[in-house]
Amino acid sequence: MKAGAIWASLVAWSGAVLSSLCCLLPLAVIVLGLGSGAFMAVTMRYRWLLIPAGVLGVAAGFVLYARERRRCDALGCRMAGSRVALAVLLVASLIVVSSIVLDRFPEMTSDVLARLAEDGHSGARHDMKRMDGR
Repeated sequence: MKAGAIWASLVAWSGAVLSSLCCLLPLAVIVLGLGSGAFMAVTMRYRWLLIPAGVLGVAAGFVLYARERRRCDALGCRMAGSRVALAVLLVASLIVVSSIVLDRFPEMTSDVLARLAEDGHSGARHDMKRMDGR
């Protein structure tokens, strides 16, 4: 893979990681049972910075990809790793869009969390009414 394609992928992926820090990463941590909502509360404070940084990172990745593509077309060469770089760009874009949707629609986010928590612990429900031993 050429350095231009790698650079475009890395820039886009770093943008996606930055954007996911406020919404998707804490959500994954909570769903996996590795943390609590406190982690999400801390990272959500910085969503005004993280989501635009993610959008800019993915946009910069696409610009770098297009620039490398044009350079290869002008030289008549084949762009090495273009499919992988494009796939990384598309996945990064999907992550950023998911972060934006989760941030803009908090009711939907809480519904998704409730469903995930409900499905994950369906076998662990207990009847707490008879805990006094009678």
